[in-house]
Amino acid sequence: MEFQMKEPVLVIGLGGAGCKLAMNIKEKLGYECLLVSHDARDLNHDSLKILINTSPILNPSSYLIRGVSFGARGSIEDKINKYSTIMIVANLAGKSGAALAPVVSQIGKELGKSILSFGIMPFKFEKDRIFFSGVSLKRLKANSDCTVILDNDALLESNPDLTPEACNAITNSTLTHVISTLKNSSLPLRTSILSTSKDISDVETSLRDSIKMLYEDASPNSIKNTLMYVVGGNKVPIGVLNSMVNTISGIFGNDSTRVSMSITAGENSKVVLLTSIEGETRFDKYDPLGFIPKDKVLDWDEPDASVKIDLNLDQIE
Repeated sequence: MEFQMKEPVLVIGLGGAGCKLAMNIKEKLGYECLLVSHDARDLNHDSLKILINTSPILNPSSYLIRGVSFGARGSIEDKINKYSTIMIVANLAGKSGAALAPVVSQIGKELGKSILSFGIMPFKFEKDRIFFSGVSLKRLKANSDCTVILDNDALLESNPDLTPEACNAITNSTLTHVISTLKNSSLPLRTSILSTSKDISDVETSLRDSIKMLYEDASPNSIKNTLMYVVGGNKVPIGVLNSMVNTISGIFGNDSTRVSMSITAGENSKVVLLTSIEGETRFDKYDPLGFIPKDKVLDWDEPDASVKIDLNLDQIE
């Protein structure tokens, strides 16, 4: 079974990075866009938008943002109800993205929508965000028909000379590139990992870096499908392209693993791998209790949240 987008499609950007990426997708593909965030600055675009109003709290926690978002459930339902496919883009390293992804995806699932989600995971040095992002990803995957994960930390580990800003730029451009090809391709109905490299002239070196990034997140025996995008591949000799496909097939070494290639034009060359995974990934360890099946957890149905309660209590002397 494969995930195929059905018109009409709504792209939902959650949080600052998610809103920016959603607007880029809107410009490239022409899909309608919904922006959701607790920060009004993220919504400064010409598009559908919902503000999760956490005022008067200046620096709300992710749990508070999520709690307040329950009050916007009706507005979210009204905005997405007429669409067949919901594409959720969330930076799970950010407060808004990680807080809102489980809520919005759950609403879409309950409305019977086809849900394709993209989650960007934090750097490992962002230790205060690891646990919350892992729990949010688990819920996002449970609510989505197909989830694509891009791991900032794996990109940085494969390219330690990159700055966090450069990593984010590569992540955003890679995500936009892959999403722009989805009109003409399909995705497996499971979890996929997106891996890439920085722009370099040698595509074979780029392939090596992409595989290295992939192995940071999953073991080779968990790989079931791989789609290799060769950006700038129109300028690469056929023999080199054939060698790259043979290289990947040989590395994975599983007869059931399917490898296919998509060649796109580009000024710079690099390889992007979209790899379908079955089994555990490094993200399952972000939540120490994640190994517990959800049917054994009493409070799984509603994601953890805190709410604003203004109590006018008399002072007792």
